[in-house]
Amino acid sequence: MIAVLQRVTRASVAVDGETISSISAGLLVLVGVAAGDTPEDAAKLAKKSADLRIFSDDADRFSVSLLDSGGEALVVSQFTLLADVRKGRRPSFVAAASPDDAAPLVDAFAQAMRDLGVPVETGRFGSYMQVSLENDGPVTVLLDTTDLDRPRRQKE
Repeated sequence: MIAVLQRVTRASVAVDGETISSISAGLLVLVGVAAGDTPEDAAKLAKKSADLRIFSDDADRFSVSLLDSGGEALVVSQFTLLADVRKGRRPSFVAAASPDDAAPLVDAFAQAMRDLGVPVETGRFGSYMQVSLENDGPVTVLLDTTDLDRPRRQKE
């Protein structure tokens, strides 16, 4: 699973011109599900998203997590995060999970965030959505469950 975390002062999702979800300060989380992803991946990604210290303290240092800040999360499914653009000019999405497999994992991610204590709003899976946000910072972080257990790069 892949998540793009965007620290926001506010964010919302509209479908057919009607706002269906909105949050104040917190994270907009765009979630992409790859073929073969599991509920364990959803739980691991949710925990990392909630615990990641990307909010500023009084000294303006990244030392506060979403949980510590009391912020909210807006979770939006986005299969295009799995785009393969290595060949040609049209992205391939063969790495993305099917909608039948992806929908429950996006729901599992959102529920895992709730279980950790994060207030969560969601987009509408499979719908054409308009996502509005006001970046805070801006701070944007990419998480990929396939990278979470890999060693850090070493300076040479």
